This record gives sequence, structure tokens and C-alpha cells, in this order.
Amino acid sequence: MDQPFFDTIEPGPDAEEHFRQFGWVLTEPLRPETVAELRSWVDDLMLWPDDGPWLHYREATANGPRLCRTENFVPFHDDLRELLTRSELSDTASILLDETAVLYKEKINYKAPGGAGYSAHQDAPAYRFIETHVSCMLAIDDSRESNGCLEVVSSMHDEVLPVDDKGCIRADIIEQLDWTPAPIWAGQALWFHSRTPHRSGPNTSNEPRRALYPTYNALREGDLRAAYYEQKAAEFAASDGPRVSLIGDFEGQML
Repeated sequence: MDQPFFDTIEPGPDAEEHFRQFGWVLTEPLRPETVAELRSWVDDLMLWPDDGPWLHYREATANGPRLCRTENFVPFHDDLRELLTRSELSDTASILLDETAVLYKEKINYKAPGGAGYSAHQDAPAYRFIETHVSCMLAIDDSRESNGCLEVVSSMHDEVLPVDDKGCIRADIIEQLDWTPAPIWAGQALWFHSRTPHRSGPNTSNEPRRALYPTYNALREGDLRAAYYEQKAAEFAASDGPRVSLIGDFEGQML
């Protein structure tokens, strides 16, 4: 296993200060027994059919078609809804935002063996309607460099950087940034600001790198989760082909 990215910090003033300074902070919200429960919930969710009200996305890999993402599952899974809206995760989001947080969107990225990575980007250009938001990568499986862990840039979350025609960070800007791999254990949560630059490579290992990504916004801006998914459906319907994101950060071949 790669060395941990950084020591975990308990949610509170120290975590808030670290987040303000660097644009990310690492916490450990889940005990081993809760990680085991989370894995069972995700194993079940992966078997849901593609034609439900949730959103499954699949990619082509050298190992055949694989599920690469699921979204909009909170209304249909009681345990995952509880985890994302009534647990340490939502409490930590409120601490980092310094005001009451509400769930804006949720996704699971599966990154199966042979699964593609994500180009360097900031999340803010893909988030409609809101100005203040924070996300975390909650590791379902250990996240290693070999299976495509996140890479982040510290203290670069003050502004939206110039983008290319895909909505990703422009190539000449990427070369100027100091990228740090962020391997983390299952059960740890890497919180990051929506303007923190991040990317991830493909999974070149034989093990999956599943991760749960909730995003929260300040409640004073409204409960906009339903509006987000309605807007996403409209933009996808108007696009030329299958997509996984509102920007073109996914580097795989969609099916």
C-alpha cells in the first residue's frame, strides 16, 4: 500500500482551518465494520437494473464493459441516504462550509480494473445554481496510485482556472501546478473544495477503486438536488453522445 497522503484530522476547528488553507482535508468517518456495511450496500446497488430512476453509466475496458458510475441513488436506498444526510459526513460538510450543509448530489465512481481516469479539472464549472459547495471522496476500497487514486493541488482553490473546450483545466495551466498523489485507506474521506484542482489516472491494477462522492452546498442557497438532476438530464438529452459528467473530464469510452 502506498504511504498515506496525510494524517487524518478530527472534524472541528483544526479541520476547518486546514481546509481553508489547503483546499482539502482528510478525515476518517467510518469504522471497519461500517466500511464492510458500505461495501455490501454498494455491491447490492451495482446489481440494480439500468432502466431504473437512478443513473448507471458504463464504459468499455480491455476487460469488457464495466459499470463506471452510479448517481441519483439516495431516494432509493435508505442506508446510503442515512449515511450521506444524517451522519458525520453531513456534519463535517457543515463545519467546512461554516454553515448548515445540504446534499447537492451524489455519485459512486467504480473504476474497475482497466477503468479510465479523469482529466485535471475543478468541479465548480459543472455545478449549476450554487456558489458554495464542498465534496469528499469516501474510499470504499483502498485507493492506491496503481488503481487510480486522486491527485490534488494544494492552496489553489481561490478561483476557477482557464479551461479547454471540454471544460477541463487548460494544458498549459496543468503543467504549472504542483500535483500530489493522495492514496487513502477505505473508510477515509478526502474533502476538497469545488475549486481545488484534481485528477486521477486509470486503474492499472487487478483491484477495483470504488469511491463514494457526496457534494454538499450551503442550505441558505436552497435544497437544489432535484434541480441539479433535472438540469443534468436536460443537458445530456441535448448532447451528441453518451456522457458521464457535465464537463468532459472522463477519459474512458462510454457505452
